[in-house]
Amino acid sequence: MTTSCFIEVDHYQVGKHSEPVSGDAFLSQKVGDRDRVISVLADGLGSGIKASVLATLTSSMALKFVSVDTDIEKTAGIMMDILPVCSERRIGYSTFTIVDIDSAGDTRIIEHDNPPFMLIRNGRLAEVRKTTIDLGCREGVPGERQLSSAHLRCRFGDRIVFFSDGVNQSGMGRPNMPLGWGTDEVGLFVTEEVGRNPHISARDLARRVVERAVANDEHASKDDTTCGVIYFRRPRRLLVVTGPPFSKRNDSLMASTLEGFQGRKAVCGGTTARIISRELKREVTLDLANVSGDIPPGSTMPGIDLVTEGTITLAKVAELLEQGRKPEDLPRNPATAMVSHLLNSDVIHFLVGTRINEAHQDPNVPVDLDIRRNIVKKVRDLLDSRYLKETELTFI
Repeated sequence: MTTSCFIEVDHYQVGKHSEPVSGDAFLSQKVGDRDRVISVLADGLGSGIKASVLATLTSSMALKFVSVDTDIEKTAGIMMDILPVCSERRIGYSTFTIVDIDSAGDTRIIEHDNPPFMLIRNGRLAEVRKTTIDLGCREGVPGERQLSSAHLRCRFGDRIVFFSDGVNQSGMGRPNMPLGWGTDEVGLFVTEEVGRNPHISARDLARRVVERAVANDEHASKDDTTCGVIYFRRPRRLLVVTGPPFSKRNDSLMASTLEGFQGRKAVCGGTTARIISRELKREVTLDLANVSGDIPPGSTMPGIDLVTEGTITLAKVAELLEQGRKPEDLPRNPATAMVSHLLNSDVIHFLVGTRINEAHQDPNVPVDLDIRRNIVKKVRDLLDSRYLKETELTFI
């Protein structure tokens, strides 16, 4: 592992058909500045609100314990002692998978009753040595409690795929899969997807797995269905430029920074777009293809991947990120396009001009649009904490 390798973590989830919430929970966290990543997938017993609460409790406990350097095996044992037991089935109320990755790629994975994780290496399923850990008996629970433990040294290009039983048990009872899709077939599907698109993102691969599982259930999920993917790869970079520089003498600096950036490029703000257009001598064209009632239309400019209006669009972007909305499930407009660009990038640079835009001094403009940089800071904080992106903020 090198500093040029980025650890992308993402998941996709669909709740059981007709239930208001999913009974699975997926949480991830970067720990401090150590480039350590912890991810937890928990599957609450049953479905609906009760299962959701139990899964959220399980994943939250695991994340907290492991992040303060409690031994991962000890963490799992503590959780199994704390979690309640179903009075009828005499089994624990939640299953889980815990993944702990350090900056060198050393990875520990603990599983309790979830389907086994998969390691995709060089486009194929790789064999993984696992150890069974006996935790002894618990009063009122028949049989030995066991964990599965694995220790890996992950490499550039590796993928770790893990999921709830809503994936491998999807389609159960259908003539062509009476026992469900099956773990082996899930593995075959994953390797075929990677073979078709060797650079498929963690987000897109997780979505493809869940969408196929839902299709197996004839598009009415019989169980909560979640897939998480961790992908070790080169980072995808995005530069977001918004707001005119404090000094007009820096207009050319902003434009040259944008032009020389290696990665995708987005410009937010009409004034900003006009500055870039003037300095780089590129025409800006209004784009009315995806007009939305509450979001101003975007524009196009040669060499720029996305051009949008400024603070109104960015405020909507912050709202969508905070709500965890999936852009592919929403109407196409400049805000959802920006969310898609952000989620499909790993290292995101914000270059923010600090000149006050007179258009936003009108008392009728909402308070949250008052200062552009505060909105950008909110977007950045969400990307850092919730989506595990690497971000950089520069004022000009």
